[in-house]
Amino acid sequence: MISKSLSFTLLGIEAFPVEVEVDLTRGLPGITIVGLPDSSIKESRERIRSALINSGFDFPLQKITINLSPADLKKEGTGFDLAVALGILAGSGYFEAGRLANCAFIGELSLDGALRGVKGILPAMLKAKELGLKEVIIPLENLREALLVRGVRILPFRHLREVVDYLRDGIEPQYEVDPVSFSEEEEFFEDFSDVQGQSLAKRAFEIAAAGGHNILIIGPPGAGKTMLAQRMPSILPPMSYEEALETTKIYSVAGLLNEKRPMIRKRPFRNPHFTISEAGLIGGGTIPKPGEVSLAHHGVLFLDEFPEFRRDVIEALRLPLEDGKVTISRASISVTYPARFMLICAMNPCRCGYLGHPQRACQCSFQEIKKYRSKLSGPIIDRIDIHVEVQPVDIKDLIYQSGERTESSKDIRERVIRARKIQEKRFGSPTKLNAHLKAKEIKRFCKMEPGAEAFLEKAISKLSFSARALHKILKVARTIADLEECDIIRKSHLAEAIQYRALDKKNYE
Repeated sequence: MISKSLSFTLLGIEAFPVEVEVDLTRGLPGITIVGLPDSSIKESRERIRSALINSGFDFPLQKITINLSPADLKKEGTGFDLAVALGILAGSGYFEAGRLANCAFIGELSLDGALRGVKGILPAMLKAKELGLKEVIIPLENLREALLVRGVRILPFRHLREVVDYLRDGIEPQYEVDPVSFSEEEEFFEDFSDVQGQSLAKRAFEIAAAGGHNILIIGPPGAGKTMLAQRMPSILPPMSYEEALETTKIYSVAGLLNEKRPMIRKRPFRNPHFTISEAGLIGGGTIPKPGEVSLAHHGVLFLDEFPEFRRDVIEALRLPLEDGKVTISRASISVTYPARFMLICAMNPCRCGYLGHPQRACQCSFQEIKKYRSKLSGPIIDRIDIHVEVQPVDIKDLIYQSGERTESSKDIRERVIRARKIQEKRFGSPTKLNAHLKAKEIKRFCKMEPGAEAFLEKAISKLSFSARALHKILKVARTIADLEECDIIRKSHLAEAIQYRALDKKNYE
């Protein structure tokens, strides 16, 4: 007897329906799984056998063939356990096989028959809604994440026996969970008011936040580079529901959600160590998984000690910074992950860190300094919009905290939100920012006052900036103008934007 049910597999951040066919026939007892299953699916044979027996069901002494269709699509994960087990029980006569129609079943089985949560529930629910399925049966552990999708009847269960009781007798589960609220107010423990001095760096971070620009901060140890970077999320606008849902899909596929954290409501802040591999940063694996650049989608990727990262890892950032996405290709599969993030890099001016320090002497030779900086290639530097140098704050200012008023993140955030609303009106999209402008769009949106073009041409010629650096200057100047609510770019805006190209100046060659 053949029974058919529906489940899902993941490809990138999208779920694809998989028909699970179970056939019980005469022959040597055993389970054969076909349809390009991975090792976790092949191992499910023993999990399912133990789960059925320990749940009080008789395991059929027949030849069991399981086909996962379409057969040419690679399947991975433990989410097929429930669909396979129910197919075997339907073939054994525990309930009518027709009860499996127009439903989807997702869940991993433990050896005692309990249902365990799986990753990728959110994309699966979105696909179930698209397919118009009648209902979806999932583990209770995944319920809060599944409830993010409305318009689908979701039935959560704790145990395989409960699922069989429902399919056979119509006994529905009675579980209550707290709904996910998207309107909760964000709380930040880090605030820009904690940072003493560094007014230039704070201004650069405000501009970066307003226009979505990448930023590189250069300074000696203890100057506050990491402190500034950690406070960037506190001045970014709140995530929209659409942004939160897209970011949550990535975290769901990566298996980083749980019952207590079913949705990403704050902009991500990812801070990988410099020992990370290229696959860890960009994504990869035999069956591709999202990397740090995708986990930082709609948020911040902070790379501290930037030159200490491996050269191939740094160079791998080129395409995500340019395109806002990552495509990972394998022999039989190609997946694309979104990766629209703000990059914040921090580095010392030299290996010892004290080049240009007002009080400590640098111990590096000219060759050591040149070798240290050579790890950052021209194409990578060009893709970073803002370069800003910082010096350590005077100890007296730290101890006595001079009467200088320091703005809070709330004050800065209000200006950032106003600037982003100007961009939303200009581009007709809440997610398109000045940093995302293409070359042909720059001429249209970066209008300059009379005389500004000549000023820019002279500066570019004198400093030998590349064409890409020129475009970055115009984008940053456009953001500075937006912060001042100015329709056109003025000379003062260009002058300020030019000073944020520290690594293009001759003293950094």
